[in-house]
Amino acid sequence: MEKNWVKVFTSSNFYQSEIVKQMLTGNHIDAVLLNRQSSSHQNFGYVEVYVHQDDFSQAIEMMILNQITL
Repeated sequence: MEKNWVKVFTSSNFYQSEIVKQMLTGNHIDAVLLNRQSSSHQNFGYVEVYVHQDDFSQAIEMMILNQITL
């Protein structure tokens, strides 16, 4: 991953991370998922959502407004 990206959300459920990503991109904040789950056992590991550090404050504000817990 390129430099200057920061993690804003982590979940063991892929769909929760995808919802957060879609909410952020829907509000013009570039977001990417980093899937750190085991390929053989989806119950192990996490899916993380990253945004560019310049968008960090706005991303956290959007998550609070949409009642998404960190």
